[in-house]
Amino acid sequence: MMRRRALLCLVLALGAWVAAPASAHKASDSYLALQVAGRDVTGQWDIALRDIDFAIGLDADGDGDITWGEVQARHADIAAWALARLKLERGGDCALQVAQHLVDRHTDGAYAVLRLAGRCPSDSQPVAVSYRLLFDIDRMHRGLLRLEVDGVAHTSVLGPDTGALSVEPGETSRWAQFGRYLVEGTLHIWIGFDHVLFLLSLLLPAVLVHQSRRWTGVDSLRAALTDVLWVVTAFTVAHSITLSLAALQIIALPSRLVESAIAASVALAAANNLWPVVERRRWLMAFGFGLIHGFGFASVLTELGLPSDALVLSLLGFNVGVELGQLVIVACFLPVAYLLRNTTLYRKGVFVGGSVLTLLVALVWLAERMFNLNLFVT
Repeated sequence: MMRRRALLCLVLALGAWVAAPASAHKASDSYLALQVAGRDVTGQWDIALRDIDFAIGLDADGDGDITWGEVQARHADIAAWALARLKLERGGDCALQVAQHLVDRHTDGAYAVLRLAGRCPSDSQPVAVSYRLLFDIDRMHRGLLRLEVDGVAHTSVLGPDTGALSVEPGETSRWAQFGRYLVEGTLHIWIGFDHVLFLLSLLLPAVLVHQSRRWTGVDSLRAALTDVLWVVTAFTVAHSITLSLAALQIIALPSRLVESAIAASVALAAANNLWPVVERRRWLMAFGFGLIHGFGFASVLTELGLPSDALVLSLLGFNVGVELGQLVIVACFLPVAYLLRNTTLYRKGVFVGGSVLTLLVALVWLAERMFNLNLFVT
């Protein structure tokens, strides 16, 4: 009975990841930059057109293509919708307005660009930002904030439970930045479905050994832990290298190339479970593909811009957060998988079935990202 319950939990967990919104090339983000100098406020807010369309509708003719004319016709509605979900205070509410509407492209598509201007009641009080764009319809949405208060820059990732930021004049809390990036790094690995499926593809055979052309359970938990330790350590070292290089803008690769390569890595890892080529040194596969995944992790930091006064701590915080997120996945998966390793349902249902599903999803991702298609219905 205990094994059946454990198997059910494992199957449901794997199914939830595989059935997750696969069409999203990256999580929904908006990019908000605000400069508060005394009482004067200027800023820019980049919001994905697909998110605006989802929230208030932009595609008037329903042809699936949002034109500049359709965006222009809804400028007033876009401004009202966005500003109703942003609050800035300094000694009271700061009156914000959209001074100019533009359109720009990010790595994941077209964005509406709102140039902001405003005036605050005070020039010396703490500055508070409250952000709640899209949280009512998309709990995975994040607002990437860069707030400059009287010449001192602060950055934060705003989510449903962390949608407010308060800054004292002259405040420079580097450890607060570290904490914010640590939390976001943890969340980023959990909602990065391609990263999670890659990790799970490497973990699935950790409790098995391939002998005489068949998979059997490992003899001890120690053997499984040793294999997992090698794999996770190699993946960690590799993506830490490229995450740092990309986030510091030492190396830059095209987004489509990186996202396509990540999808290919998931497909190859799953295929290796079905037709083993790399058996005993899967940590080499984890290291090689981990270098690619590091560029994917860096995309959110590149868009946000690391704070120059807390550069190393913020980068370290995000990286540590990613590792904590990975360790939670390993801690939840490995004991259950080890308990079920000798059952036919694990070897055939979870290991083979999960690898087949992962391979199919990864191949669809690869086609979407290489050829800019939308094969999944959201």
